[in-house]
Amino acid sequence: LIEAYPPPTTKGKYIKIKYVTQLPNTKVPSFVFFANLPQYVKEPYKRFLENKMRDKWDLKGTPINIYIRQK
Repeated sequence: LIEAYPPPTTKGKYIKIKYVTQLPNTKVPSFVFFANLPQYVKEPYKRFLENKMRDKWDLKGTPINIYIRQK
């Protein structure tokens, strides 16, 4: 998914998402995406990731938390 639709460039810098993991022991499914420039990942791209995850794993109606952190 990330290879097919990478985050848009910001200020000429490419954002690379290295990997993603699910946080354990949370009531709401929470995922952490590790990127080289997390401060440049905008809210629309987070929503895009959330919606694609909902479609792929049938999470419709379930809240999802997405965090972007520095690798």
